[in-house]
Amino acid sequence: MRLFKCATTATALLALVLQSVLAQSGEEFLKGKTVSLYIGFTPGGSYDYFGRVAARHMSRHIPGEPTIVARSMPGAGSLQAANFLYSQAPKDGTAWGIVSQTLALEEVLGNPAVRYKAAEFSWIGRLTSIVEVYYVWKTSKATSIEDARLYEIPMAGTGPGSPSEGYPLLLNAFANTKFKIISGYTGSTQGMLAMERGEVDGGLTSWNTLRRTKQDWIRNHDVNILVQFVSERYPQLRGVPTLLDMATTPDARRALAFYVSGAEMGRSLLVPPGIPPDRVAVLRAAFDATMKDPEFIAEVERSGQEFQPGSGAQVEQLVKDVSSVPSEIVGRVKTILRPY
Repeated sequence: MRLFKCATTATALLALVLQSVLAQSGEEFLKGKTVSLYIGFTPGGSYDYFGRVAARHMSRHIPGEPTIVARSMPGAGSLQAANFLYSQAPKDGTAWGIVSQTLALEEVLGNPAVRYKAAEFSWIGRLTSIVEVYYVWKTSKATSIEDARLYEIPMAGTGPGSPSEGYPLLLNAFANTKFKIISGYTGSTQGMLAMERGEVDGGLTSWNTLRRTKQDWIRNHDVNILVQFVSERYPQLRGVPTLLDMATTPDARRALAFYVSGAEMGRSLLVPPGIPPDRVAVLRAAFDATMKDPEFIAEVERSGQEFQPGSGAQVEQLVKDVSSVPSEIVGRVKTILRPY
C-alpha cells in the first residue's frame, strides 16, 4: 500500500510537471526571459527604427512580458545577421531578427554569402512595406535618371547582398545607366554622410527616412530623387519614375519586377528555424496585436514612417513566390548581379 501511494504521488507530481512544461511551451515560454532582436543594419535607417519600435511595444502582448532588447548586427548587407539567426542563434524564441528585404532573393540568386534557407525561417509579420529611392546631391551631374545614362554617377553601397548594390547593377544592365557602386558603407545613414563629404553623389534609402530625417534637404532642393523602387508610383512621388518604368524590353520588365518584389517584404520580423509551431503562433498573435495597439500606432504616426503591416502568413507566401520565379528570369538577373 505504501508503494502504491508513493507511485500515485509520483505520477501526480509528474503530471503537474508535464502540465507546467506544456503551459510554458505554448504560452508563457518567454516569462522572465530576455529576447534579443537583431537588426542587420546600423542605426539611423528604417530597419533600425522598426526593429526598435517593435522591441518597445511587443512585450506587453506576449504572455509573460519578456524584456526585448534591440541589438545592431550590421555586415554584408545584413546577411551576417541572417546567417547568425539561421545557424547560431537560440531556437527557443529568445532570438528575433530584422534583415534585408532581399533575403529570399539573395538565396534564389545564389549569393555565396548566404548560409540560410529563407523558407525555413519562421516569419512573424511585416511591420511595413517600403518605398526606397535613389537620391543624389545637388552638385551631381545627374538631376534626373536620364542624366545617369550620360554620366558615371558614384553611389554608396552597403554590401553585395543589399538593394543599394543590386538596383544600380540592374539599372545599368536594363536601363543603360552608368551608376558606379562605391561599396563598404554599413548603412544608409553612412551613405548620406559619405555624400555630404563628397565621397559619392548619393545612395539608397527609404523615402520616409529621407523625408523624416532630412526634411531640409527636400525643402531646400538639396537632393534630387532619380528613381523609386516600387512597381507603382507612390502618391508623394508621382513625378519620379519607378524601376519598372526604366525597363527597355518586356523581358527586362519581368526581371526588374522579380527583383523589386523584395520591397513587398519590407521590414519583416523573423525567428530562427526549429522553433515549435505553438511558440511561433504565440509570437504571431502578439505581433498582430501590436500592429493594432493604439500606443504603437501613435508612435509610428508621430515618426512619419510608412505603415503597411502584413501577417506572418503573408510574408511566408511572399518568400514562396520568390522561390517559384521561372529559372530563365532568375538566371538573367543572377548573371547581372554576380558577374564574377
